[in-house]
Amino acid sequence: MLNHAKAWLLSLFVVLTASGCASLSPYAISEGEIEGHLKDVVAEFDRKQLQSGSPLSLSLDDADITLGPDGRDVAVIDLRGQVALNALMAKLPVDLALKVEGAPVYDSQEKAVYIRRLQLLESSIDSPFFKGDLAPITDNVMRAVAQMLETMPVYRLDETDFAQRMFGMVPMDVRVAPGRLEFVMADQ
Repeated sequence: MLNHAKAWLLSLFVVLTASGCASLSPYAISEGEIEGHLKDVVAEFDRKQLQSGSPLSLSLDDADITLGPDGRDVAVIDLRGQVALNALMAKLPVDLALKVEGAPVYDSQEKAVYIRRLQLLESSIDSPFFKGDLAPITDNVMRAVAQMLETMPVYRLDETDFAQRMFGMVPMDVRVAPGRLEFVMADQ
């Protein structure tokens, strides 16, 4: 009975602390933090792909994220990198640039932020090996990027950080603000 009371008091303390913090100053993550996390996630994804025997490798040279452009609740992600097909002892690289827009969504089970409902804004592919209409390649690359962003978070709460762990224990949501994502109490 005493352990139950302690657990209840601790839960109450966490909820009050988190709700007090959220109402005064929501926990926020900057565009730069998300960009850094996205680069790490793509590098880890590529490492796993290569370990599983995939002939495709993916490297990200630059990821520029703009949160809340024009006051809208979206993230615009400008990606520049390279996709390479490793075949027959040769590496066939393709430089790509994609600009996509989507809605940041917080998954409370995963304690992570994903970009969903993606739309392609701009794309370009440059390779000495391809000539002619590159639209089918761009469409395939866009589908791969969309699938990657739908399944891989652009940010995950750090469970080793006390404040972030506490935010993960209460119902939270994300709100887009110019230049940052804010974690706020979820509407019940």
